[in-house]
Amino acid sequence: MARFQDWGWSIICQRPCFRVGSFGVCRYLALFFFDDNTFVLRSGDPLGERLARVAQVTGMLLMLCDQCAHERGLATESEGGYVPAGVVDGVQVGCFPDLYAALASNPPDHVITL
Repeated sequence: MARFQDWGWSIICQRPCFRVGSFGVCRYLALFFFDDNTFVLRSGDPLGERLARVAQVTGMLLMLCDQCAHERGLATESEGGYVPAGVVDGVQVGCFPDLYAALASNPPDHVITL
C-alpha cells in the first residue's frame, strides 16, 4: 500500500512516518473518511477492497463519518445511531467521539489530516 499522503483523508498513526509505501516505520491505527471520500469504501471499489485487506491484516480501523455516509447511502439509521451499508468488510460508521473511543486504549501519537 503506498501513498496514504495523496488520498486526502484523516490518517491516524502511532509514530511519524514519511516513507511512502512503507509500513515498517509506523503503525497506522485508523483512516477516517469524510464527505465524498466515503465512496472509496463502497463494496467492490478496488481501492476500498485493498484498504479492507490491509485493515484486516494490520488491525487498522476504517471509519466513515456517520452523517456523510448516511447522506450518500453508505449507512442506514438504527437504534441509537447508524450501521454501515454497501461497504467493504470491517468498516464502521461514527462521529469523532466514536473514533476517540475506538482509539482510547491505544491513543495515536499523531493525527494527519489532508
